[in-house]
Amino acid sequence: MRLEYKTALITGAAQGIGKEIARTFTREGAFVYVADINEKLTGETVAEIQAAGGKAAAVKLNVTQEKDWVTLIEKIEKEGNTFDILVNNAGITKRQPFTELPVEEWDQIMAINTRGPFLGIKHVIPVMRRNGGGSIVNMSSICGLVGHKFSGESYIASKGAVTLMTKAVAVKYAKDQIRCNSVHPSTADTAIMRDLFKDPVKRQERIDEIPLGRMAKTTEIANAVLFLASDEASFITGVALPVDGGLTAY
Repeated sequence: MRLEYKTALITGAAQGIGKEIARTFTREGAFVYVADINEKLTGETVAEIQAAGGKAAAVKLNVTQEKDWVTLIEKIEKEGNTFDILVNNAGITKRQPFTELPVEEWDQIMAINTRGPFLGIKHVIPVMRRNGGGSIVNMSSICGLVGHKFSGESYIASKGAVTLMTKAVAVKYAKDQIRCNSVHPSTADTAIMRDLFKDPVKRQERIDEIPLGRMAKTTEIANAVLFLASDEASFITGVALPVDGGLTAY
């Protein structure tokens, strides 16, 4: 039980990679706050976790709204809980090139992918300080490490910001025993991606760029987050960990 007696907050945890992280954490003994803007899916995810014997609670959270973060933190502390782990997983993508991207959509992707993690870190760090430390894991992407021909420039810019935000936080708050690391997946085999790649040519195009010759499993990404969140990574901070089948090794 690698996270026994730990409490974690995971954003964007109602489906996809976030849901897999939540399931993995609860199997390892953590109590998980499953945070998402989609209340229906959040409730279904928590019910599934509880049915499997895990400990979790559903919380509605719009990561772009500071008042939502303040209300959530206050609620959780009133319940007598604290935070050992924050996973900033919520995110979206935009595929239009810069020349076709409306300013409003640029603002949206930066709000969710960059402001969201900033607000989470801002409001969780004081709690972690009082608790004697903690672990923050930010979900970035291979696009936070390299340019990527299949991804929109706005997405790449937002994830690049997350990568360096992670390193800045790691250095700034190490004295408080707060670790901060980022995880960088390549394309994952999620329901959303399977729907996107119904065209076998496009799917194969993505697979061909990965040396291991397949997409990432959500469990493989969740296991990387688990390691960084756990005490097994107690001397690791400021790291950008690729889970990409070798894509960024080119």
